[in-house]
Amino acid sequence: MNRSDFGSQFTFGVATAAYQIEGAYQQDGKGESIWDRFTQKPKAIFENANANTTCDHYHLYPKDIGIMRELGIQANRFSLSWTRILPQGIGKPNQAGIDFYHRIIDTCLEAGIEPWITLYHWDLPQALEDKGGWANREILNWFTEYCDVCTRAFGNKVSRWMILNEPMAFVGLGYLLGIHAPGKKGFLNFLPAALHATLAMGVGAEVVRKNVPQATVGTTFSCTYAQPYSNSRWDIGAAKRYDAALNRLFLDPICGKGFPTDIIWSLKAIYRYFKPDDEKRLPVNFDFIGLQNYTRDLVKFSLFEPLVWFKGLSGKDRGVEHTEMGWEIYPEGIYHLLKQFAQTPNVREIIVTENGSAFSDVVQNGRVHDEKRVRFLQQYLAQVLRAKQEGVPVSGYFVWSFLDNFEWAEGYRPRFGLVHVDYQTQQRTIKDSGFWYRDFIKG
Repeated sequence: MNRSDFGSQFTFGVATAAYQIEGAYQQDGKGESIWDRFTQKPKAIFENANANTTCDHYHLYPKDIGIMRELGIQANRFSLSWTRILPQGIGKPNQAGIDFYHRIIDTCLEAGIEPWITLYHWDLPQALEDKGGWANREILNWFTEYCDVCTRAFGNKVSRWMILNEPMAFVGLGYLLGIHAPGKKGFLNFLPAALHATLAMGVGAEVVRKNVPQATVGTTFSCTYAQPYSNSRWDIGAAKRYDAALNRLFLDPICGKGFPTDIIWSLKAIYRYFKPDDEKRLPVNFDFIGLQNYTRDLVKFSLFEPLVWFKGLSGKDRGVEHTEMGWEIYPEGIYHLLKQFAQTPNVREIIVTENGSAFSDVVQNGRVHDEKRVRFLQQYLAQVLRAKQEGVPVSGYFVWSFLDNFEWAEGYRPRFGLVHVDYQTQQRTIKDSGFWYRDFIKG
């Protein structure tokens, strides 16, 4: 497998998220986000960590983008902090926040790196959560205003835009299970939030296309390859429900198929939150879909999981090779998901907007020998190439993550980066995987 096998138009990049790397959480007019608030909750985060400083990318971005340039990175996928741009979620924009992202964009362009912007990567303004957040239908108006400010500010420099990052993750973990910000639980929170997040993808795409006519617009979905634990009809049915819930719940409606209520009957309750014309507003004509995959689960029928009746077994659960997150290393999974996405109606282009692995990396004599991550990238990229050679319209691959960072509820324990970060000194050390990625991109 060589770089040339992917073709000259294939993009190789890296991905990050504002809250996970920027720090400077109270500087230059930034408002409070739901994660700023959630990390104050005792035991909500591993070792009670927070992202108040994290990688200090807010101040160290010139060094970080310089490392990207050294590694030959073609594209930098990063998110905008809603609270840095609109501290209260709506109202007067914060010019200092806008200026910061102009500096990020300009530094990327000067380095020959294309900026790819994600509008929402989970850091909702706390002021809006106090009004109900994603469970409040007003979020569509708030999000419209936010998208309008961002696209007017940066649209003359940035042509690649993504609306939401992994709606199933931030809605499911934040409004159903309560283990991510804002820490809400139950179907009565989840269902309206799910509907509004789905509609927000269309709202955001409409604003981007209006303000940035030359834009290429997409959105991203987390997906885990699901296979039945056994050949029993119970486990086969459970795996289908798992796929519908975790991989297709938000993808299907924007592709014109509606919510998968035929498989998950309990999801029919979402229609009580519909307003006239919502059904017509669900489909979105995206230019590309971002696929984000890390692992595979084997799925069993479970009486102890009401409403969905399934339980996914991770690599750690089954005692097979897995990453620091407990996720099985299963490269063929990304191939099967790419094939599945390609068969979904109205999916014209697919970009792997996240793929990566967490291991216990250690700096020794100024180097990080992360052989497992190098092997992970090689194996997963080989499966992406396999799908591409079989006709799947996949045109890009972004490693998660460029830097080690604050990994949400897991705190700083998992390290996903191509670049090691010493959180005490902010020293950056390029890992062997970063050097491998550089050499691969250069061919």
